[in-house]
Amino acid sequence: MSSITNLADHQLLSGNHAVAWGARLARPQVIPVYPITPQSPIMEKLGDFHAAGEIDAEVLTPESEHSAMAAAIAASLAGARVFTATASQGILLMHELLHYAAGGRAPIVMCNVNRTVASPWAFWPDATDSLSQRDTGWIQLYSETPQESLDSTIQAFRVAETVSLPTMVCHDAFYVSHAMEPVALPDQALVDGYLPAYDPEHFVEPGRGESFGYVIDQATFNRTRRDLDEAMARVPETLEEADTAWRELTGRSYGVIERYRLDDADTAIVTMGSMAGTARVAVDEMRAAGERVGLLKVRLFRPFPVAHVRTALAGIGRAVVLDRNYSPGLGGMLHQELKAALFGLNGSTPAVHGLLAGVGGVNVTPEKIRQFVGDTTDREPQPQSLWVE
Repeated sequence: MSSITNLADHQLLSGNHAVAWGARLARPQVIPVYPITPQSPIMEKLGDFHAAGEIDAEVLTPESEHSAMAAAIAASLAGARVFTATASQGILLMHELLHYAAGGRAPIVMCNVNRTVASPWAFWPDATDSLSQRDTGWIQLYSETPQESLDSTIQAFRVAETVSLPTMVCHDAFYVSHAMEPVALPDQALVDGYLPAYDPEHFVEPGRGESFGYVIDQATFNRTRRDLDEAMARVPETLEEADTAWRELTGRSYGVIERYRLDDADTAIVTMGSMAGTARVAVDEMRAAGERVGLLKVRLFRPFPVAHVRTALAGIGRAVVLDRNYSPGLGGMLHQELKAALFGLNGSTPAVHGLLAGVGGVNVTPEKIRQFVGDTTDREPQPQSLWVE
């Protein structure tokens, strides 16, 4: 089908309302959600849809994010398609249950609006909240724009239900969550064809002889981890298939990673989320000045796309990683993950510079990025990430 004949509408939407539309179009059957700034507009918009009779779902409003995830797990394991959303302290409160969701192979889709974590108290864009959940077994996608957030929400259901793993779609507080842009809304029939009704092979129901969360021995637990690892290994290919199918329907594609002006680059800026848009402007400005700089945007963070990153950075001499997050005692998480992914590429590994840029939501302009890249020219890469201003 052609995207031209199947796009029903364009609307001026914030990133959060775009996610709510993506969830609506995916036809979830259960939506447990608890409000937290700056995620609340997602819940509010879904509430509007529900009140107007525009979604056929059980919308639950429990007393906390912990309870919201508990309800999401129960509904998913009972065979329902489930969507939820959170941010910051909310996802931290869910931490225990995120492990339960992944271990139970519950294909929940959740939007996390990346926000600073306490203390001290703040509300600005910072990806430490979701990145600190990277070992819970959830697939993690990072979105740059409201349009990408809508499309990623729909794609996330297809990926999650294919590999039976929960998936979070993450976008930056305010820079994406409350920023508005024209967003193409796909027709419901198009989404229904792309994302058929959820029909799980395994679900909990009296009389079926299946259960969840029972105590098991060491060897069986070990086997569940191996099974989870096998499912994670299938994610990049599954996401590529889902993204290709979406491009054929809508003309829009995001890939596992995005390579921008990298073909002849000797320096690559590596980042995620809304920072990629700013970096793209900086790349264009540096190209206009004769500098061979490109951008590697990491969309899929978990599982980390090792093969894609290695291919993208092959032959590039320097990688400058911009992290809007901070792991105390380690530094930037993308910086450390990238170094691990490139380990062992003898003779062709770029010099990797890790910069803590924009932590806590500090604004990073194209001019600043040009300065950061320039400052690494004559500097040896360090094992730790460096703070920049």
